[in-house]
Amino acid sequence: MKRAALAVLLPLAGCVVPAADAPPPAPAPAPAAAPRPVAPSTPLPPPRFAVSGMASQGGLMLGTAPTGTVRLLKDGAPIALAADGRFVIAFDRDAGLTSVLTATLSDGRTATHQLSVAPRAWRIERLDRVAKVPVPSADFQRRRPAELAQIEAARSRNEAADGWRQRIIWPVTGRISGLFGAQRIYRGEPGSYHSGVDVARPTGTPVVAPADGVIVLAADSPFTLEGNLLIIDHGMGLNSAFLHLSRIDVSVGARVRQGQVVGAIGATGRVSGPHLHWAMKWRDARIDPLLIAGPMAGSAPD
Repeated sequence: MKRAALAVLLPLAGCVVPAADAPPPAPAPAPAAAPRPVAPSTPLPPPRFAVSGMASQGGLMLGTAPTGTVRLLKDGAPIALAADGRFVIAFDRDAGLTSVLTATLSDGRTATHQLSVAPRAWRIERLDRVAKVPVPSADFQRRRPAELAQIEAARSRNEAADGWRQRIIWPVTGRISGLFGAQRIYRGEPGSYHSGVDVARPTGTPVVAPADGVIVLAADSPFTLEGNLLIIDHGMGLNSAFLHLSRIDVSVGARVRQGQVVGAIGATGRVSGPHLHWAMKWRDARIDPLLIAGPMAGSAPD
């Protein structure tokens, strides 16, 4: 009887025995860490060109493209770019008065640089009583196409030369007897302008390379107009041509150094007397050697 009463009283007294395998209470969650402020990104410096030289008709310029440039254009045409970002450009005798360089960078950005091209006043001679040109001879018409093809092939070569980086020097010094860009007007009809600068010296006067380069044409026999013709590729589309030579001292494929003798002045081809006709081109642009090499001390053009 007592045991039964005790069994009834224990639950009524509120005594509860916890189970032996009950889980412990879960810990309180830790407070969330405050978010770290994001540092603002450093803006990239604006891409810049560096150029020097003569931005003028018949002029030549050297430049450095913005860091990271992978493609360079001049007025929409691709320009060769050296591994160090250097390049050369030039302006034809009849170039327009503005030119635009455009660089595409490896990160997708583009940069432009506009050049103002200075116009020049050319020496113009009007001959109102003289016909433009005589009728070409049959021999000239037969030989000329092959000669022009040789010249075009030589100038289209792209040799690995660094003469374009150098300060161009005169291949010979003396009296300047003909200016680049000079032109005659025959009875109102323009003739071809003079494509180089003439230096009058006696036959046999040595001619030197104005800059390092590779010989791309050394005439085996005189051309109809140019006579004994020599062309040096200075690299990156820049080349020099020497006309009317009495002799040529180098052969095609030879590498020459600035100041090295490459031939001698003569009177071969269509000339009125011994002199050197020095012509320079950058790609298809005819440029002024006098403007590039600078005036000769003690010499003034006729």
